[in-house]
Amino acid sequence: MNTTNKPNDWLFEITPKNKFFTLNLKEVWQYRDLLMLFVKRDIITVYKQTVLGPLWYLIQPLFTSVTFTIIFNNVAGINTGTIPPFLFNLAGITVWNYFTACLNGTSNTFAGNAGIFGKVYFPRIITPMSVVISNLIKFGIQFLIFVAFYIYFYCQGVDLRINGLVLFFPLLIVTMGVLGLGLGMLISSLVTKYRDFSNLIGFGVQLLMYLSAVMYPMELIKQKLPSYGWLVQYNPLAYLIESSRYMLLNVGEISVWGMLYTVIITIVVFFIGLLIFNKTEKSFIDTV
Repeated sequence: MNTTNKPNDWLFEITPKNKFFTLNLKEVWQYRDLLMLFVKRDIITVYKQTVLGPLWYLIQPLFTSVTFTIIFNNVAGINTGTIPPFLFNLAGITVWNYFTACLNGTSNTFAGNAGIFGKVYFPRIITPMSVVISNLIKFGIQFLIFVAFYIYFYCQGVDLRINGLVLFFPLLIVTMGVLGLGLGMLISSLVTKYRDFSNLIGFGVQLLMYLSAVMYPMELIKQKLPSYGWLVQYNPLAYLIESSRYMLLNVGEISVWGMLYTVIITIVVFFIGLLIFNKTEKSFIDTV
């Protein structure tokens, strides 16, 4: 009697991926419990042995906003119109922090999880996805701080108006997260072979912040430094920051072509990052 198992006898079959590009949402859904476990891990363990704990979520944007207000508004004299400089900076920093958290968290996926990846199978894409989701919760906490100061300044008689396009603000945040995820997967794949990239991330993010109109209106760089304005105009993050301030504070403007350009760049970066991520996960364990 032939007792050889047929392929149909197995509940699950783990085989090497033959396609470079695959998101495999069905498999991600099957491992959703693991995804939520990673999200919980990212939120709890980061500040588990710290004195202030989750309060660091609040302290960082507040201190950064105060610093930017003193240096760029009081010393450098950057004018924010009728909007209080502190609130102007806080709006940009809150959105910017979500992108940097996603980028920094996902850019170390392979090197930081080599021990787990080498012992057990699960969709590797779950790890960077958990970072994006957990940072979304952190963003929600920081956004509540912005809302609290918004209400405070409004009660003080400051002329603040929310633009009707604020309904699209969640889509803007999703775009920011997807862009951070795509760049993070790309960098994480490169770090497995070129460790120098890990040393350049911190410096690159700081430099990118100054080119993303976080602490100044986009129009200002066009007026003051027209020769270098293209560095900001071709930066998709600058349009996301500028659009977020327009939605939340009704200051600045939203460029339709700029946002279309940003969405296209985000989609392209995400697919390229996913393509290289899927290719790297097959052999990264030999190089990490």
